[in-house]
Amino acid sequence: MDQIKRFDMDALPKKESFFLTPLAYLLSFPTVWKRKLKINKTNMDGLKPPYILLCTHHAFIDFKVTTAAIFPYRANYIVAIDGFIKREWLLRHVGAICKRKFTNDLRLFKQIKYGLEKLNYIVAIYPEARYSLCGTTAILPESLGKMIKVLKHPVVVLNMHGNYLSQPVWNLKQRNVNIAADMTQIITKDEIKDLSVETINERIHHAFQYDEYRWQKDNQIKISFKDRAKGLHKVLYQCPHCLVEHQMDSHQDTLFCRHCQAAYTMTEYGELIRSNGETRFSHIPDWYEFQRENVKKQIEEGTYFFEDQVRIESLPNANGYIPLGTGKLTHTKEGFHLVSEKVDLKKNVLSMYSLHIEYDYFGKGDCLDLSTLDDTYYLYPIHQTNVVTKLHFAVEELYKIEKKALRDHATQQ
Repeated sequence: MDQIKRFDMDALPKKESFFLTPLAYLLSFPTVWKRKLKINKTNMDGLKPPYILLCTHHAFIDFKVTTAAIFPYRANYIVAIDGFIKREWLLRHVGAICKRKFTNDLRLFKQIKYGLEKLNYIVAIYPEARYSLCGTTAILPESLGKMIKVLKHPVVVLNMHGNYLSQPVWNLKQRNVNIAADMTQIITKDEIKDLSVETINERIHHAFQYDEYRWQKDNQIKISFKDRAKGLHKVLYQCPHCLVEHQMDSHQDTLFCRHCQAAYTMTEYGELIRSNGETRFSHIPDWYEFQRENVKKQIEEGTYFFEDQVRIESLPNANGYIPLGTGKLTHTKEGFHLVSEKVDLKKNVLSMYSLHIEYDYFGKGDCLDLSTLDDTYYLYPIHQTNVVTKLHFAVEELYKIEKKALRDHATQQ
């Protein structure tokens, strides 16, 4: 592995090659027209590049919606390294900037600054850093406000609707759902110097609020897709009745517990109704947050612990994944520790405010990934099933607890 060439993370972004712009439009506009995209623009009159565009992240169609929203302008996009696999030349020439997820990489700031100040481009950032797991806002990095304060450019938020419903990350089969987006300039260039980092972050958090299932219900969007609940157990892994974890399963429009047989039907309007007893959660995000609270409780009580053998794949560059055999992964209040013959990696709690996970990634199973500045390790649990969603909760809650402890300590000094 020491001899393998690493991805060039220092390469500065480019303007999109002129001959690729028509291709980008050809790939984007027919799709969004078919889905009847409606863009509601607020405070956008007269705004031209360069500016920072913060986008919610739901599904692959997000990039097509963004292309339509910024027309006729183009952008540098922050793209995770797995997006570059086997197409590095193409992504470099459409102006993409590579990022390893959930790493503190100062080089990214330099590239964003270059895109804004030297290329006079829009820089499009998806700060949730992964597709939404249950159609609600993911945790955003605290560093956003600091970066924006230093860069001193206008900030626009593109909050998309319907993208998640059309292709949720736990079941990638396409549903025919109309889509919409709210495009709002939340900070003007003249405002930045007078705004605190805290106020900037507050504006971003407010503009980023969304709930796809609430939006579906409010707009009476009917999804008759027969397998609409298939895969939902990947996200809702704990039964709210018997409280057993990792025994949930799903089939077509039904979500059920293999331990106590509690069963829920997902309606055509995205609600859950128990078919053999009293409904505990009808709104999917409520069930999702119930699980988060239970993980937080385990952490506070000192009972949280994860350990399993994992298959390891490395992604040092854009050529593809390199199998590294198996190893042991543990996750505790101290963070992650991955050990194998080829890898010994520790990631402490404060090094990751969240975790990137995938469900049945390329048919190889559920996985999580841990990154350094020059490599990313994709880890597939071997013995434990349906555990990656819980791991992501644990990473986020451990981070919040540790950050609060640091703030409290600083206040007492």
